[in-house]
Amino acid sequence: MRITIERSNLLKSLNHVHRVVERRNTIPILSNVLLKADGQNLDMKATDLDLEITEATPASVEQAGATTVPAHLLYDIVRKLSDGSEVLLATSADGSSMTVQSGRSKFSLQCLPESDFPDLTAGTFTHSFKLKATDLKMLIDRTQFAISTEETRYYLNGIFFHTIESKGDLKLRAVATDGHRLARADVDAPSGSEGMPGIIIPRKTVGELQKLVDNPEAVVTVEVSDAKIRMTIGSIVLTSKLIDGTFPDYQRVIPTGNDKEMRVDCTSFAQAVDRVSTISSERGRAVKLALSEGQLMLTVNNPDSGSATEEVAVGYDTDAMEIGFNAKYLLDITAQLSGEEAIFLLADAGSPTLIRDTAGDDALYVLMPMRV
Repeated sequence: MRITIERSNLLKSLNHVHRVVERRNTIPILSNVLLKADGQNLDMKATDLDLEITEATPASVEQAGATTVPAHLLYDIVRKLSDGSEVLLATSADGSSMTVQSGRSKFSLQCLPESDFPDLTAGTFTHSFKLKATDLKMLIDRTQFAISTEETRYYLNGIFFHTIESKGDLKLRAVATDGHRLARADVDAPSGSEGMPGIIIPRKTVGELQKLVDNPEAVVTVEVSDAKIRMTIGSIVLTSKLIDGTFPDYQRVIPTGNDKEMRVDCTSFAQAVDRVSTISSERGRAVKLALSEGQLMLTVNNPDSGSATEEVAVGYDTDAMEIGFNAKYLLDITAQLSGEEAIFLLADAGSPTLIRDTAGDDALYVLMPMRV
């Protein structure tokens, strides 16, 4: 293999694929990126056996061929080469090493044969549809923070995507929960998604997707089966295994009878919560909300370091009540709201609270209270 490629193109593609590669691997080939030169393209592929990303990038191919080299090492080398330079990639006659040359810099990297590189065979996909990158980004951004990190309940370690009828329209819905909070977002279901199986996309895949849907003009082709998902964004193809588990019936925890409504300016509320929680103990981080007509008093007590209070003006005209929440969870949710105001729908101190956005997008949040 012998090719010349622009550093910027090589770096951009390596940036997309190398993140999949785990830093520590017991299987050496999984530390490598597969480089395949053919026609006028260099194809790159990286995998951790659960997730695979491939990308084609234009290159001047003198001699076609394929090899695998350490992914993070190649990325670090290319990152440090000078801007606007051309990079020559050439394998040795016996294929055991690859030269990376640019200007006066020359590196030699150990290769492993292409034949050892695993292929995440996709099988057949039952459903295929196209989704605007902005819609996919919105679904992920609004829900990702609520993904559970608790490994024992592995079926909560991702975002649950499914189609559902809502107010007479078919919606594509994303839901994530960790048992303490729940985030739900909807977009109009694209043609072809009808009847697709409910799927749980793992946390790592969600994180990579979030970085790949940065072009608002892009359209994502989504292919789904019971066990895998494949997403194509321009020249990038991401294939991932799905979490094999049943997502709980989240509808049951979304309260319907919460009749106490509080409206509050999102920014001033978030800043006030952030200020008073400075004094809270990291472990508990509980903040008390005391509601009375037109006013909200935020209080944090920490026996080790003191207490803090702050008043916030709110739209509230029902019975006075007190309720406690985890400050971090409140801040996570308010960070997702795009409208100026947040709407809190409350029942009592021991029941889940519903939080909505005034911006009118189809997102809602459920937060479990804390004892304070």
